[in-house]
Amino acid sequence: MAGLQLSGLASGFDWKTLVDQLMELEHVPVDRLEKEKANNTKKLDALNLLKDKLTALDTATAALKADGLFTGRSASSSSSSSTWSLSAATGATTGSTTIAVTRLATQATRTGSSNIGKSLAESPDVSGLTLASLPTATAVTAGTFTVNGQKVTIALTDSLQDVFTKIATATSGDVTASYDNNTDKVTLASGSSSEIVIGASNDTSNFLSVMRLTNNGGTSVSSGSALGKTSTTATLANARLRNPITAVDGSGNGSFTINGVAISYNVNTDSLSAVIARVNASSAGVTASYDTANDRVKFTNSATGDLGMTISETAGGLLDAIGFSTGGTLEHGLNAQISVNGGPTITTTSNTFDATVHGITGLSVTAKSATTETISVAANTDAMTTAINTFVSKFNDVQDYIEEKTKITVSNGKVTAALLSNNREVQEWSRSLRSLAFNTVSGLSGSISKIDDIGLDFVTGTSKLQIKNSTKLSAALSGNAVDVAAFFTTSTTGFASRIDSFITTTLGSNGTGGNLGTQTSTITKESSRLDQQITDMERRLEEQRSRMEAAFIRMEEAQQKLKTVQQQLNNAFFKTSSS
Repeated sequence: MAGLQLSGLASGFDWKTLVDQLMELEHVPVDRLEKEKANNTKKLDALNLLKDKLTALDTATAALKADGLFTGRSASSSSSSSTWSLSAATGATTGSTTIAVTRLATQATRTGSSNIGKSLAESPDVSGLTLASLPTATAVTAGTFTVNGQKVTIALTDSLQDVFTKIATATSGDVTASYDNNTDKVTLASGSSSEIVIGASNDTSNFLSVMRLTNNGGTSVSSGSALGKTSTTATLANARLRNPITAVDGSGNGSFTINGVAISYNVNTDSLSAVIARVNASSAGVTASYDTANDRVKFTNSATGDLGMTISETAGGLLDAIGFSTGGTLEHGLNAQISVNGGPTITTTSNTFDATVHGITGLSVTAKSATTETISVAANTDAMTTAINTFVSKFNDVQDYIEEKTKITVSNGKVTAALLSNNREVQEWSRSLRSLAFNTVSGLSGSISKIDDIGLDFVTGTSKLQIKNSTKLSAALSGNAVDVAAFFTTSTTGFASRIDSFITTTLGSNGTGGNLGTQTSTITKESSRLDQQITDMERRLEEQRSRMEAAFIRMEEAQQKLKTVQQQLNNAFFKTSSS
């Protein structure tokens, strides 16, 4: 009988279609509930988006209460090409000040003697000294260089003597080269009275510059300075220092002091670069550096001005080895000299001038050139204007959205209601915001107590704000920022405080709960109730369908039995009649 479940197989009646149509009618209440639930979902989405917009407004409101917004200052120079650095602290005294810098402060330096490294060689014989291993400030490169118009080609495997020989060969013996180990210099000499001319624009080797040889218009050219240099990366014991370090203990440990700060070293493990880095990282207030060109060390005070610098070490220590045997050469730092508004000369150790120097509270000026500039300190109206503009934008965004979601329109006799048109509470939020923004702030002693006083007003016929008079706003911010600050930030009663309090009530203290949270919670619960109703009704309808289908199946089965009996009777009577 399973086949009888096919609609009308026995009866010829399409009961399946009838059941579908009946169930469709029975499903109408479920469809209505699902439509109601879908509408609730749209309302939740709308309220959540309104929450986002109110949160953005709250952020913009908080910015109006930010510390220093209305007491912020900006500093500018009268010179468009100024190199000075300017900063004005919150609450800095406004106005203009002329500062004339007649001398910048400089740092004191103590410079060691030059050529602290050993010579290239200990004798004039440089036949065993290859170019690749020359301890010069710059490594020699292979290639060609020019002497008296003749090209000399060298390789890094050549010895210095090989190069001398090549020079003589290239110039047919007219120019000879030699090395003096006492002066640590190379000399080119002409065998004739002709001027020696060295170098060409198409030379590919830097040999001449490494040897510090330059044209002088004469018949002899010598290195401009000693050629050997210290190795700053090798250990101090192997750094090629001209003077040995002897004031160390049996393990090679020694130390010296700078401005009373001890700097330790070990000749067997520390390099000159490591010691320099140690000085720079110390609290001595000194920067150490190595001058490659002159093969010497320099100590520079970190602070400017005529400040002292003391160094000391036992004789034979590292300081002696790097050219400070007599303390080196001390160049005193200079103090800066300035005058303010044509007043007397003021002397200061720093090139950064604060109120203790120029007398302007909150203004800091760092001079980088000895010039005269007029510095103006003014209220930072750009930041204030930006904060107010942002607030107006977010305020209007909320009002536009509430208007869109609650409006009722009539067109050609047809009434169209927005999603939240029957939500009186949301509509009231819009009116409350307008009222809070429009009302006068009480308890203020200044000249600003309402939005009109700073050039703000509502767009006619709407709940939207606008900057109606930008000139009035600019004048209030630049000339009366203290009263503007009081208007916006006064606790509890101030403009921003009132808006902030309203949003807190609407959204809850932590962004959850509040009046809006209550609404969303109610709708969520209603949707859950609808879900349950829909589930229950769907179950009952399915049971009803099953009962109807079972009844029709039984009808089909009965019809089939009747047809079978009828067929048997027909067959029996037909055969009897034939007999």
